[in-house]
Amino acid sequence: MSTTTSVTPTSTVRPLTTRDAERLIDAAVRAAEGTGVRGSVSVLDAGGHLLGFRRDDAAVLISGETSTRKAYTALQLDAPTADLVELVRPDGLFHTLPTALDRPLLFLAGGVPLHRDGRLIGALGFGGGAPEQDHRIVTEAIAEADLA
Repeated sequence: MSTTTSVTPTSTVRPLTTRDAERLIDAAVRAAEGTGVRGSVSVLDAGGHLLGFRRDDAAVLISGETSTRKAYTALQLDAPTADLVELVRPDGLFHTLPTALDRPLLFLAGGVPLHRDGRLIGALGFGGGAPEQDHRIVTEAIAEADLA
């Protein structure tokens, strides 16, 4: 007796490329300049590896670390960091999450996951301004780079 199995082809989603990262970084720099913010921008691939980075000459040094941590947090939780801030407050659902993991998460606005065809392909993070400014910079950069 033979059985027939049907194989459903899986769609391949093009991963985030260095060219994509460069477009995102350039767009974030323009958005930051438009607000007068001097900071750092980080682009991570789907595996959490740094794909692109730039720090403005006048940015505070810690902005490099915060931009990367915001991107990493957005990637790991597949959510904008601006949406997660309330969840880690003392009465929040994930209040122990920032200290429960070995990897450094940062629950400040400015990190956004990147999707292509509904699949998570990486994340963008910006640090250096007020959290609301950082969030606006990354969302403007994603829209400009057409990677929403």
